[in-house]
Amino acid sequence: MNKLPKVLETKAKIRFQDCDPFNHLNNGNYINYFMNHREDALIEHYSLDIYKKAKLEGKSWVSSSNQIAYIKPALLMETVIIESQLIRFDDKNLLVEMRMFNKDKSHLKSIIWCGFAHFNLLNQKREIHNEKLMELFESVNKPVNSKSFEDRLYQLKPNFV
Repeated sequence: MNKLPKVLETKAKIRFQDCDPFNHLNNGNYINYFMNHREDALIEHYSLDIYKKAKLEGKSWVSSSNQIAYIKPALLMETVIIESQLIRFDDKNLLVEMRMFNKDKSHLKSIIWCGFAHFNLLNQKREIHNEKLMELFESVNKPVNSKSFEDRLYQLKPNFV
């Protein structure tokens, strides 16, 4: 079996309907771009379709927290690179870091830490990850050397800003 990638990467083009009057990606839409990236990348690289899982098993993940920093604007019709990685997990929760860069990855535009709770949609309660999921998470987990979002931002900024 091939080793699964720990950092997932996709490209996206910033669209008109997602921009503010200054032709910058609207702050609220960064999360949409990050989430769309992660959903697509999970299917492509891990064969994990969270919507299919919800429909067939009644279990999926719900967003439990977001911490985001806007560093440089993403501009109308710009191609951006979005990376994501699982940085922490336990039996009921995931913490994913996602980063948005310009097309050559020389400038960091935004970073987000997203918390997700595993959730049973049928009984409306948190759900424990099964053994298969825990094995997947263990194989793709790529922790960062920062205890807090602010520390991580401080760590990354000098390299890309």
